[in-house]
Formats: sequence, C-alpha cells, structure tokens
Amino acid sequence: MNRRHIRSAVASLLVASVCTLTLVHLTAQSRRGTTSYSAPRTAWGDPDIQGFWSYNDDVNTPFERPGELSGKVEFGDEELAAVLEERARRNVERAPTIGGETGAGPTHWYEFWNAKSTRTSKIIDPPDGRVPPLTVAARTRAAAQAEALKGRGPSDSWTDRSLGDRCIVSRGGWPHVIVNAGSYGNIVRIVQSPGFVVITHEMIHETRIIPVDGRAHVSQGIRQYLGDSRGHWEGDTLVVEVTNFSDKTDFRGSRETLRLVERFSRVDADSINYTVTIDDPSTFTKPWTIGVPLQSDREQTEIFEYACHEGNYAMRNILSGARADEQAAATRSR
Repeated sequence: MNRRHIRSAVASLLVASVCTLTLVHLTAQSRRGTTSYSAPRTAWGDPDIQGFWSYNDDVNTPFERPGELSGKVEFGDEELAAVLEERARRNVERAPTIGGETGAGPTHWYEFWNAKSTRTSKIIDPPDGRVPPLTVAARTRAAAQAEALKGRGPSDSWTDRSLGDRCIVSRGGWPHVIVNAGSYGNIVRIVQSPGFVVITHEMIHETRIIPVDGRAHVSQGIRQYLGDSRGHWEGDTLVVEVTNFSDKTDFRGSRETLRLVERFSRVDADSINYTVTIDDPSTFTKPWTIGVPLQSDREQTEIFEYACHEGNYAMRNILSGARADEQAAATRSR
C-alpha cells in the first residue's frame, strides 16, 4: 500500500470515528435540552464539579466567526459531516509539518483529531460571533505601542520575548481562561475543598486557587499574570470574578483594567458549560462572552508536569542567533 492509500485509509477512519462521536455528542445535547440535571454535592454541600475535563472538542472552532458563516451559530447535520470530513483530511496532511521546519514531536501528541464542536465561533456574545470594536483609547494605545516597536525585531532583546515563550504563562501570554485550545495540553483538573476550588491547567502547569468563602479581592496594588480570582456559587454554577491583572498581561489589548467573569455550569455527569465574559470599558466598546464546552475525561488519572525547557535555555540561543544574523547582514552590505 503506497503513502497516498495509507493517508486515504487514515482519513476515512478518522471521519468515521469523528462522525460517531459527534452523533453521541449531539444526542447528549438533545437529552440535556429536555431533562433537568442536578449536580452531585460534595461532603460539605457545594456542587461537585471535580475531575479531569477536556476542551479538545473546541480545537478547530474559530475564535471569531468567519465572514462567510455570518448569521450561522452552528452547523446543520449535513454541513457538519462535510466540515468533519474536511477537518480529518486537513489534520492528516498537516500533522507532519506542525511546528514548522523543526516539527513539534510525534503525531500521537496531537489532540485535535476528533475535535467535533458544531459551533462556528468560540465567541457566543455578541450574536455575530465577533470581538466588539476597540475604544478610541485602546486604538490610541495600540498605535503608540506599534510606534514604539517600529524597527525592532522579536529577538532584539529578552524583553521582546513573550510570556509564553519564557514559560511563564501559556498560549502567548493570555490569562489562562479556557478559551485557547491548541494541538495538545487541553486538559484541566478541578479539585474542591471547603471554601476553595482549585483549577490546574495541563498547559504550562498553571494553577489557580480560588476562594469561594466570600472574602474580598486582594489590594489593587497587588498585580498578577493570572489575576486575582474570587468565586461564589449561584445555584449549581460556579461564578468566578478575576481582577488585578498585571500590565504585562495582554488579552487582545486589555491589560491591567481587564475584568473577567467565568461561569462553570455542570449540565450532566460528563459535561460542563464554561463561559467567560470580558469586561473592560477602557478597551472594548461593550462586554463580550466566549463559550467552551468541557467534556469529562475519565481515562485521565493525573496531569504530568509540563517541562517547558525552552524558557530555561533557549533565550541565549535566540538572542545570539539574531546577533549572528545581524552581523552576517552587515558583512554582506559592505
């Protein structure tokens, strides 16, 4: 069997697997729409949302709704089948080249194969699935930043490298709400104790310890990359307000004035509806909300350490490589 036949067989197998899983997923959605569900309780009486939860289903969902899908919130059955077939074909073709020239490890690392969300955007409000326009102040800040960076390259200084590249926070420096699925690392573990909920992300080992005992936020003078989280229960829903972000955090132009409101609603034994509302009047003309479905991963028993060595030893190589390029260019220009 030649390579073309092998790839065709793999693609067919992936499509069959994805479509089967999608049918199960849609059936579960239908059941949730017609029956009520009461979340189990912890020993001290709080709704129990503990476990390992995956957002792999959302890997292929666009952050914003593409223009050609304007007005369409979800794919219909026939459209979805065609989309899944195209995704399976594209995944098989792109796997060997993920990570650029150097690659990014073996393909069994990748978790996007069975991504099966029916949604056309992660943004669920506004209804058009698009980020609201920036305010005048935000556009002015962005223009000033662009001017300050004019003529600079990403390897001019260690200060030009992202927080993600330096293994401080993940996904390019965004506060790690559950919105930015990648090709791997899309698991969160939730643990509860009286008065606290703890959320650990598989990607770059980020952990938030969230009080749910009514205490106030820390002083405004204390700023953190992941912000300061405070939670409370509204029925079966965990509501978390996150403030006190560092000015080094960058959520699409929003920094220290960013305020997030997350909601974790367990809708059945294997599903949590997660939403996060972004509220920053100094950056966006109105609040906007992202929604991500979380599915229980009962096969997961632990989260292994994410050993992000790039931030430990690659900085010198990146900067020295840039200096060598500059020297070679200067030599050629003589």
